Amino acid sequence: MDIKKKAFIKAYAESFGNISISAKSAGIDRRTYTNWLKSDEEFKAAIEAIEPDDLIVDFAENALMKKISKGDTTAIIFTLKTKGKKRGYVERQEVTGADGAEIQINLIKKK
Repeated sequence: MDIKKKAFIKAYAESFGNISISAKSAGIDRRTYTNWLKSDEEFKAAIEAIEPDDLIVDFAENALMKKISKGDTTAIIFTLKTKGKKRGYVERQEVTGADGAEIQINLIKKK
């Protein structure tokens, strides 16, 4: 594979899927990127294999864990409220039906 394509793919992953940053880093314009997607199946497959949303979540989780390890109270509280619900770390109770389904409430209007 072409060195500029490799550079683009690397920058694409590092920039969480930002095409403009990746193109600038590889020394190409956006049209070249689009043309590569259309004409090069190997390049297209490499781009599709990179899942920017998952990379962002991984990056954020890593940053959160670093804050927790340094004793950041806000990060600790956030994690307990989101990951520690089963242990009672909640501010409000959520009431659901069977298997977490939404509860249906039927109101009867009086005449």
